Amino acid sequence: MSHHAAFANALVDPGQACPEGLFSSNGADPASRFAVYRNNVHSSLVNALATAYPVTLQLVGDEFFRAMAGLFIQACPPTSPLISEYGSAFSAFIQDFEPAASVPYLADVARLERLRVRAYHAADAEPLEQHSILQALQGQTDLGKLRLQLHPSVATLNSTYAVVAVWAAHQTEGGVATLNPWHAQSALVLRQGLAVKVFAIDSGSAAFIHSLHHGTALETAVQHALEVSAEFDLNQCLTLLISHDAITHLHPEQKVSP
Repeated sequence: MSHHAAFANALVDPGQACPEGLFSSNGADPASRFAVYRNNVHSSLVNALATAYPVTLQLVGDEFFRAMAGLFIQACPPTSPLISEYGSAFSAFIQDFEPAASVPYLADVARLERLRVRAYHAADAEPLEQHSILQALQGQTDLGKLRLQLHPSVATLNSTYAVVAVWAAHQTEGGVATLNPWHAQSALVLRQGLAVKVFAIDSGSAAFIHSLHHGTALETAVQHALEVSAEFDLNQCLTLLISHDAITHLHPEQKVSP
C-alpha cells in the first residue's frame, strides 16, 4: 500500500494508528497532530451529511445519525474534492443498515434529499417562455413526435412510502402529528430560479417525466405513462412542468434525407 493510500485510509478510520513516516516541523507529537486533523476531517464530513440530509437526521435523531454517518464515512470515503458531491451513496448505505430498519422509509427520504442537493447544484439552463411553449404545442403538426428537453435539475423518485409527505411534514411545525407514511408516492424535484421545489405526483406522471428525460418522443412517453397508470393526466402534468419552468427546448421530429 502506498503512503498516500495508508494516510487516506487512516484519515477516515479512527481505529487505525497514525501512519508511519509523519513528522511535525515544530517538534510536536505526530500522532497527536494527526488525531486532531482526523477528528476535524471526520467532523466536517459528518456535518456535510447532516446539512444535506436534515430530514433524515430528524427522523432518527442527532446521536443515531452521527453514528451512522461515521460508519458511512469509513465505508465510503470521499472521492471528489467537492463537498456537495459527498454522500451520493448514503441512501444505499442506509437501505442496508440494519439498525435503521425500524424506519423503513428512511432510505427513500435520503434519496429525495439527495435529489434536492443535485437539483440545487445542477447546471443552469434557460427555460422556454411559457406562452412560447403553448404556442408551439398548439401549432405542432405532428405533436406525437415532439421531444421535450427538461431542465437539468428535473428528477423523479418512486417510493412505496409517502416520501414527499414525510419530507413536507418536517418543513412545518406540527406537520408530523398528522403524517401517514404508509402509502406509495412519487416525487418530482426541480429548481425554478434558485428555489428547489418538491412535488407529489402520480406514478404515471413520474413515468412520463422519466421518459422525456431520456429523450423519448411525446407520444411514446404518454404510452409509457398510461401503462403505469390508466389515470395519467397529460394536461395536468404538462401544466406542472410548464408553470415551473422545467422545459428548456422543444425538438420537432427530424426528417431523414432520402
